[in-house]
Amino acid sequence: GRNAQAPGIFVETAIANGLDPYYYLRHLFEQLPNMNLTDMNALDQVLPWSTTLPVSCISLKKLPK
Repeated sequence: GRNAQAPGIFVETAIANGLDPYYYLRHLFEQLPNMNLTDMNALDQVLPWSTTLPVSCISLKKLPK
């Protein structure tokens, strides 16, 4: 069903934004339990298009040489 597709959407969105899906999801799973999930500013910082994500989340293909 639709819920089974949700994890795939996270992976696809991470890839589309130049992120390594493994490290991006790992970052999410480390950060989300400690976040105020009603604080939209905090949530914005972990979205795949955020400019505040750690460099470790960026795909090696997207890093400048």
